[in-house]
Amino acid sequence: MPARDYLHDIVKNALIKDGWIITHDPFTIVFGARRVYADLGAERLIAAQRDAERIVVEVKSFIGVSIVAELERAIGQYAIYRSWLLRTAPDRTLYLALDEEAYQELFQDVSGEVLLVDQNIKIMVVDAVREEVLQWIN
Repeated sequence: MPARDYLHDIVKNALIKDGWIITHDPFTIVFGARRVYADLGAERLIAAQRDAERIVVEVKSFIGVSIVAELERAIGQYAIYRSWLLRTAPDRTLYLALDEEAYQELFQDVSGEVLLVDQNIKIMVVDAVREEVLQWIN
């Protein structure tokens, strides 16, 4: 298994504060001969439907030497995980979790906005200090 991102526990705590139950840490995705590990699996009850909303969360801090190289890697990883989840756990929605600073740096101009739309990337933005979910972007 890969090393945990430094934001891992922050995102986990933010999810719990937001009413999610952590079901997997990590969430294993097996497809064909491949096995990968997304950071977290979580669920919460939807009161009106008496059903559960289920998500898989991949945590990224984007603290490498090149933020663009980190973005390329994260989007590739996200695309692979989303594709395999559609076939193995279609009831789960994949989110990319990042802190507010990385979100502002990467996705608040047109170059990042088009990636969210064109690549169908769902984002969870967290406040790393307060360990709280700030925004869900679908």
